[in-house]
Amino acid sequence: MNQGDCTLRLYVSEECELCDRAVAVLAEARAPDFECVCVEDDAELNERYGVRVPVLHDLTRDRDLGWPFDAGAVSRFLAADG
Repeated sequence: MNQGDCTLRLYVSEECELCDRAVAVLAEARAPDFECVCVEDDAELNERYGVRVPVLHDLTRDRDLGWPFDAGAVSRFLAADG
């Protein structure tokens, strides 16, 4: 799968226990494919998300779901019309 095919991004940082938990929550919610993007690799992303990670971002609707979230919140976020 190409990165361009993903409409969801999970913004993370390295060695982040909460980020690991967020990946598990997305699996529990049966979220569609997503890509993990380390904010530490990009100054702009680090400025925007650095203290907030993990953050699930919907590229199609340009909106965020910030941590903490559970499987139910992820399901509602994905089902919402925006």
